[in-house]
Amino acid sequence: MASVATRTSRAAIVVSRPRRSTAWLLRRAAIYALLLVGAVTTLFPFLWMVSTSLKPDLAVFQTPPQLIPKPFQPENYRNVASIFPIWRFLLNSCVVAILSTVLQVGTSAMAAYGFTRFTFPGRNALFVLYLATMMVPFQVIVVPLFIEMRYLHLVNTYPALVLPMIASAFGTFLLRQAIMQLPRELEEAAFVDGAGHLTVFFKIVLPLAKPTLVTFGVLSFMSSWNSFLWPFVVTNSTKLMTLPVGLANLQGQHLTQWNLVMAGTTISVLPIILVYLAAQRHIVQGFVMSGVKG
Repeated sequence: MASVATRTSRAAIVVSRPRRSTAWLLRRAAIYALLLVGAVTTLFPFLWMVSTSLKPDLAVFQTPPQLIPKPFQPENYRNVASIFPIWRFLLNSCVVAILSTVLQVGTSAMAAYGFTRFTFPGRNALFVLYLATMMVPFQVIVVPLFIEMRYLHLVNTYPALVLPMIASAFGTFLLRQAIMQLPRELEEAAFVDGAGHLTVFFKIVLPLAKPTLVTFGVLSFMSSWNSFLWPFVVTNSTKLMTLPVGLANLQGQHLTQWNLVMAGTTISVLPIILVYLAAQRHIVQGFVMSGVKG
């Protein structure tokens, strides 16, 4: 009897579910079709990059073009490593990107906490002035920065690659919006128990703002990893070149082997993909936490 009653209740639930209209199904199909077109449009350049990296030199300009390489030539990756010290470039990019990311996240988090939890004269004006620096293109300050690095005798060194990137107005804004959403009751309870601002910052604010910290960390890592202009200006030694600058040297003056260029570019993209996959579950939550409110 119990099983009959269960089946009856399930049937009633199924019958009570509203039937989807034809217009609703068409809308859903149109949405999925648009998403599919967008995904293919976005992924096709990457597929073409990988395909080109596996082609012989002359097959790159074959007409009609072929997405699947024939013949298949994976030794292009070995040739890139033999022509240029690409693993040295990769190591330099990792060192610079990791240091820049850690410093940017740290300074931005501390500045954001100061702008949200401390009250001092001119706080809002200072914050607006700080945000205004986002409107200044980096190309405008390249020459002053280079002159500064030269007077400090830091040209062609790791500090020259990292120091100009240790602060971020965008990161301060993003983390400030996230910290503003955190409940102050936890911090007030900690202050009542005798905790100071450093304890509250490291043990309460940072753990609660972790999704936004990870999100900004990924964005900062990508920006530093893809940076070309400043490393190109401030370094002239192969031992200190980052991957984008090193890949630019693969383009010859009269002839460029595009299959090797695409092989090096594919290698340069892989760390960004790995970083994004490792942090993707925090990214959406981070942007939700840092929503523009208040």
